[in-house]
Amino acid sequence: QVQLVESGGGLVQAGGSLRLSCAASGRTFGNYAMGWFRQAPGKEREFVAHITWNEGITYYADSPSVVGRFTISRDLARSTVYLRMSSLRPEDTAVYYCAARRLSGGYYSTEVRTQAYDYWGQGTQVTVSS
Repeated sequence: QVQLVESGGGLVQAGGSLRLSCAASGRTFGNYAMGWFRQAPGKEREFVAHITWNEGITYYADSPSVVGRFTISRDLARSTVYLRMSSLRPEDTAVYYCAARRLSGGYYSTEVRTQAYDYWGQGTQVTVSS
């Protein structure tokens, strides 16, 4: 079965960087987009970024809290998706989730809704101290 396993979270000081990893297995993901979401305590899960598996097309949340600081990428050989986060702030503290969704008809589309994603990882905690 499909497994998405996140890693790389932890405690970091404000201004620091982290790279999250999502190891994907259980099927071929050529027709999929892989996304990162985050959920802070008491808040809804929110979209951060996604990337298409084959073409590497990226899309980021239209938010100043993400743009310019977060970078999504993938390594096909390792079947892994990454989220590089820099200049971290306390408000970035959250559980970060990896997710996968099948591209309808094989065509690229942007999608930020959690319900559009078919598979989810268990999440990795990121805590940014001030």
